[in-house]
Amino acid sequence: MFGVSDGLVSNVSLILGIAGAGTTASIVRTAGIAGLVAGAVSMAAGEYVSMKAQQELLQRELAVERRELRRYPKAETDELARIYMARGVDPDTAREVAKELMKDPETALEAHARDELGIDPQSLGSPWAAAGSSFVAFSIGAFIPLIPWLGASGNGAKIASVVLAAIAAAVVGVLLARFTGRSVLFSAVRQVLIATLAASVTYGIGVAIG
Repeated sequence: MFGVSDGLVSNVSLILGIAGAGTTASIVRTAGIAGLVAGAVSMAAGEYVSMKAQQELLQRELAVERRELRRYPKAETDELARIYMARGVDPDTAREVAKELMKDPETALEAHARDELGIDPQSLGSPWAAAGSSFVAFSIGAFIPLIPWLGASGNGAKIASVVLAAIAAAVVGVLLARFTGRSVLFSAVRQVLIATLAASVTYGIGVAIG
């Protein structure tokens, strides 16, 4: 949803900014397509780098923990027992559970990763999946305000672009409200106002530059 919203707001702002300068429909269309492609690629690249860095950091933490388990098994067993005791487990039970988990190296690593580091070793995220989803989401949002300019021009295309962007922003707000539990009306209106403000600024700049 955030990727769609980002693509929608950025490209409707770009399209109306260019249109406000009084350029031809072909120039607006070219700018909109360029904005869609450049934004989607940028989002995908940024998401890939971010997720890859996070994945590498978590892998490093797991490697350090694996080394500690191999070098200091008793200390790591005591540490795991203390974690369970801090959560209210009976001391004797906590120690027994820790000893059982420490018998298998991979089970021990998973236990320490989850309970000590807060990491799920089986779910470190996929940089390529994150990049792909960001690319698709941004592209969808950016394409919506571009639709009228594929076959129309002038004020008609401007109005249609604004209407489509407003409807899409409201839909994004409604969908976000379903996840956040906030008021549907509040979320929808907020998204529309954000898109309207951004587009108004760039359109005004375009008109002023001429």
